[in-house]
Amino acid sequence: MDGIVLLKEDHKTVEKLFKQFEKAGDSAYAEKRRIADEVIEELTTHTWIEEKIFYPAAREAAPDTKDHVLESIEEHHVVLWMLSELKDIDPQDERFDAKMAVLMENVRHHVEEEEKEWFPDVRKAMGRNRLTEIGEQMEAAKKRAPGDPLAVPSADK
Repeated sequence: MDGIVLLKEDHKTVEKLFKQFEKAGDSAYAEKRRIADEVIEELTTHTWIEEKIFYPAAREAAPDTKDHVLESIEEHHVVLWMLSELKDIDPQDERFDAKMAVLMENVRHHVEEEEKEWFPDVRKAMGRNRLTEIGEQMEAAKKRAPGDPLAVPSADK
């Protein structure tokens, strides 16, 4: 699978979860916890494969996207810390929904920048064969991704 297609599929999966969270009722605590846990798992895996495989390959293929990669890593840092906090907060805590709302804003901004401003340049620079190779590496790496958001490299910066 094409690496950019794989990342966009991940983006769609997370957006679907965000919409489910937004539709859940105010007192649907168990459902919100389940959705939040899925979001934590999806985003931890996604950020890990981006940082370990996609970003280094993109920087190599399109060196002029370096600033975008660095900004993305900083955005990951913020998201990963929010995920680690969300992991431990009770869904009945008054800050739970607010924390999730801020997480969704951050992730949606990040996805929009990647898909509209950055992925087209990377696609042009890498070409179909390299993107397929990267996609296969990322798919295989998902199985090795950590479960803890703070185990992703950018969480530690």
